Amino acid sequence: MNFDYREAAKKNILIVAHRGVSAGNIPCNTLPAYEIALKQGADVIEMDVDMSADGELVVFHPGREFEHLSIAESFENATWDDISRYRYVNAGERCPTQFGVLKFDDFLENFKDRCFINVDKFWEHPQEIYDAIHRHNMDSQVIVKSAPSDEVFRVLEEVAPHLQFMPIVSEEHKYHEILKSKNLNYIGAEVLFTSENSEVASDEFINMMHKDDKLVWVNAIIYNYREQLAAGHSDDTALTESMEKGWGWLSDKGFDFIQTDWPMMLIDYLKKTNKYYR
Repeated sequence: MNFDYREAAKKNILIVAHRGVSAGNIPCNTLPAYEIALKQGADVIEMDVDMSADGELVVFHPGREFEHLSIAESFENATWDDISRYRYVNAGERCPTQFGVLKFDDFLENFKDRCFINVDKFWEHPQEIYDAIHRHNMDSQVIVKSAPSDEVFRVLEEVAPHLQFMPIVSEEHKYHEILKSKNLNYIGAEVLFTSENSEVASDEFINMMHKDDKLVWVNAIIYNYREQLAAGHSDDTALTESMEKGWGWLSDKGFDFIQTDWPMMLIDYLKKTNKYYR
């Protein structure tokens, strides 16, 4: 498989499965959640990384121990031996499932040469995460993202200057020219906006990024309905009000990535409306 994000984005909108596809007894950030996402046609699987007290990288959203495992203990105080015995709880009754926490190394080996990967929460343990990615020879498959800062840029230049990087920017992108001058593999930006009039939602901004050979990532996912990530053009809007208003608006704007919790339905809509292929 050719892991060239720019070339892939020329063919179709790249659909990102947020933490895989989870529902019922299948929890997020687990091996079956990611396998289901690929079966549903996702191009990219997004995942979180945390670390145990004894230095084992695991696929898990930091700080979500109670929500996902019904435990009060933080991973930073637990060894891998402890963590390996935990089980995710399901979405309905919060009963234990058969699924445990996945080692990052096992995740990488399972999806090597199979799909594009976004490693979120990279900034928590940049050296260790990069070493694992490089050890599995998967540098070209992975995008890492972080809020932008001089410290982030400095560490990335030192640790992993060739690893594909996207800053997460809100309303405006004041780091574009700075990043172009850095010794970084800056391939685009994840944009967050609460208004359609925001700079990063404008045709001028998206065209400028494309002219500079950069990609633009947008989110249809909802963490909190009071804090919209794409001015209300969301999975919720698409599924409860209008797919055109939710997903159609995002695709028509020319975004290269759409992150969603509903990849199969999004892809089906895009194909039926001739918006999927470029």
